[in-house]
Amino acid sequence: MSFYEERILPHIIDKACSMGQVMKLRSQVVPQARGRVLEVGMGSGINLEFYNQDQVELVYGLEPSEGMRRKALPNLQRSPIKVEWLDLPGEKIPLEDNSVDTVLLTFTLCTIPDWHAALQQMKRVLRPGGNLLFLEHGESPHYATRKWQHRITPGWRKLAGGCHLNRHIADLIKEAGFEIQELENLYIPKAPKIAGYIYKGRATKPVEA
Repeated sequence: MSFYEERILPHIIDKACSMGQVMKLRSQVVPQARGRVLEVGMGSGINLEFYNQDQVELVYGLEPSEGMRRKALPNLQRSPIKVEWLDLPGEKIPLEDNSVDTVLLTFTLCTIPDWHAALQQMKRVLRPGGNLLFLEHGESPHYATRKWQHRITPGWRKLAGGCHLNRHIADLIKEAGFEIQELENLYIPKAPKIAGYIYKGRATKPVEA
């Protein structure tokens, strides 16, 4: 990775992803995690403070960026949660089939180049009936905002670590074979609408999968 991606971008992403309203949304999603958890795109460990330590056995932190893993050290030292780093991209999850109880995605699916392969890997390692918890930003249903999302995304993703503004998160999750059980959509208050349309919810891996 380049100097920008390893030394500068982690600080920008960490700042943007830890604003007050974003943290409030995280606090509503992360505590639902149970058992063995795979957090895809763990970043600087922003979510650690929201895990319920009585309900979580272990967190596998999938994070390919060395800069992000380095930035996570203070959060890891403060947290009672046991974390095991996995330093591969989301398309290559080095875990056994049906080996985790929860998969957690927070502002990650927008950046993964091959989102379909990554979601298939998440489904593979999630036990049947297990939960995929998601908090992602993506494509707006409103034409004016959506038009600008599509227009800006090519340049935006070059500066923002591969982030796509225009992915319809719910459709991607369903296309991968998950069953969405809960879904809430909203705009983050005071955030630019092109980057602030949220998909928040829970999906499950079918028992027969």
